[in-house]
Amino acid sequence: MNLISKTAAIRPRPRWVWGGVAALAVSVPLTLGLVNLQPAVPAIERSEVWIGQVRRGDLVRQVRGTGTLVPEVTRWIPAGSEGRVEQVLVQPGATVQANTILLELSNPELEQNVLDARLQLEAAQAEIVNLQVQFKTERLNKQASLASISADYYQAQLQFDTNQELASQGIMSELQLKLSQVKVKELAGRLALEHQLLANSAGANRAQLSVQEARVAQARTLYELRLRQLVALKVRAGIAGVLQEVPVEVGQLIQPGANLARIANPARLKAQIRIAETQAKDIQLGQAVTIDTRNGLVKGKVARIDPAVREGTVTVDVQLTGVLPRGVRPDLSVDGTVELERLPNVLYVDRPALGQEFSTLGLFQLEANGIYAQRVRVQLGQASVNTIEVRSGLKAGDQVILSETSAQDSFKRIRLN
Repeated sequence: MNLISKTAAIRPRPRWVWGGVAALAVSVPLTLGLVNLQPAVPAIERSEVWIGQVRRGDLVRQVRGTGTLVPEVTRWIPAGSEGRVEQVLVQPGATVQANTILLELSNPELEQNVLDARLQLEAAQAEIVNLQVQFKTERLNKQASLASISADYYQAQLQFDTNQELASQGIMSELQLKLSQVKVKELAGRLALEHQLLANSAGANRAQLSVQEARVAQARTLYELRLRQLVALKVRAGIAGVLQEVPVEVGQLIQPGANLARIANPARLKAQIRIAETQAKDIQLGQAVTIDTRNGLVKGKVARIDPAVREGTVTVDVQLTGVLPRGVRPDLSVDGTVELERLPNVLYVDRPALGQEFSTLGLFQLEANGIYAQRVRVQLGQASVNTIEVRSGLKAGDQVILSETSAQDSFKRIRLN
């Protein structure tokens, strides 16, 4: 029995046993390798991403908006009186002078009013002439009466002097002397009264003439007003410039004060740009502005900031200080860039696709080999139109992917092909 047991103990094992052992020896390391294998690094095409470099220097903060060129001097021509449009002689876009007739209106009633006012003026002027003749005649009559009384007075005075001499010689009685004396006093009183009447009549005549002259002035003012209204039926430009708009048609009845035409001076233009409300908070008067007319750049400065917000934008008026390029005209579309301030010696980078002021976001920073990029947390600061301040997370010279990488949000590392 013992011999049989020993023989069985040293008998070779089957091949399948050794195969299992070998398979186990291979599978265990392979399994461990699979367990420790890192996820595959996603790859993107280098040509499909936007790569920017972090720089240090002065960051110019700017905001940008779109707008149009508008005239600094614009004049609306109102209707001076009611009328019907007979002719439109000049069309919008034409260059006009101050005396250019743009429209012709008609108003038969106004023509009759002018005639009536002229007749009233002539009647008032004729009344002045009549009063002057009448006052002159009255004055001459009073002067004649004064002269007659004056002569009678001097004659009576001579008679009294003679009677007084005769009475002293006893030739004339006292009664006759007293009668001649009474007559002298009577004529002296009448003479003084005539002088007073003559003086008073001159003052009264001047007062009546003043009243009539006021009526003449009133009639002349009315006539001149009616005449101006009649002349204004031929609507003139009033200033040299370009006719921009004629908002009336032939046959249309116009009421006083209605706008008939708009004239602009194309030599004096300003820019009106619209800035997003969220970006307009730092705009101040006098800040430098660059206007792009698509035919050249023009320097300017902020002249006015509209206090109202319309459709999410703020309108900013820009006074143009530079020379305008050839071909510019009112209503030309332009772009405006306002320089807010300069931040000296700061880190900055081109503005990422999703980069907002004072935000923190993840950006892929290129490694030294330029093939791989590692996600880093970057804190951003103040922003401009195309650049933004980097406050932490990067240093000068670093290269980062600035285009949108939301498809790689779940990865910390990517590869650029």
